[in-house]
Amino acid sequence: MRQYDPDLTPPWKRQRPAPEVPAEPDLVVEEVTTGFCGAVIRCEKTAQGPTVTLEDRFGKHRVFPMEPRGFLLEGRVVTLVRPRAAAPSAPQRTASGSIAVPGARARVARAGRVYVEGRHDAELVERVWGDDLRIEGVVVEYLEGVDDLPAIVDDFSPGPDARLGVLVDHLVTGSKESRIAGQVTGEHVLVLGHPYIDIWEAVKPSSVGIRAWPTVPHGQDWKKGVCRALGWPENTGAAWQRILSSVHSYKDLQPELLGRVEELIDFVTAPQG
Repeated sequence: MRQYDPDLTPPWKRQRPAPEVPAEPDLVVEEVTTGFCGAVIRCEKTAQGPTVTLEDRFGKHRVFPMEPRGFLLEGRVVTLVRPRAAAPSAPQRTASGSIAVPGARARVARAGRVYVEGRHDAELVERVWGDDLRIEGVVVEYLEGVDDLPAIVDDFSPGPDARLGVLVDHLVTGSKESRIAGQVTGEHVLVLGHPYIDIWEAVKPSSVGIRAWPTVPHGQDWKKGVCRALGWPENTGAAWQRILSSVHSYKDLQPELLGRVEELIDFVTAPQG
């Protein structure tokens, strides 16, 4: 009996499999549906399947599913696939840029501490400097508000073997925050700050996929105003998770924050004497 091909599509009309191309960083491709053209920034594994983030020449980021025949490379249809992990040829680094110490155990917590102003600040510091802090034995805690700082310092009783570093939002000359910082700063207490209204602004806009952080009129809730201006739901918790998930290393943060955090870690871990 004659056998028939279950696929009745004529051979000359069938689509040929597209070549698979590893989505290596800086590879420039075009997404076939939207025409968005950009360089590969990163690949991620999600519950819906692998995705690739592209950055166009204006710095705009877009995330696309890595579907078969989903991209054009130099005019020809290709299927992007996750690149194979290469064996490390150089010392691996932590998210903060420090050289990683494979197998290192967390050090017993020091008496010294680093305080930040809120939960979002603490989560961001943990995301970028967490490995370093565990190796150094530095614990990060957060204030409920900078107004409580004098009482916290009093209760902490800083000394040569228990230094206290504090990171404050919007620490600019003449502000309430600067006056409080002046009250508590001493030999064993270092208060530093960044110029941003909130820690959200310390994340580079390009990493979040926006042109710039919007200006919110004075008197409005800043975080909700940002959500409104960007067209996001006015759910600041969800907005923060969106922002935090865009931070993968120190490269995603503004230098004004990087320097301050590094200085505080150095201060609380400096040898006595």
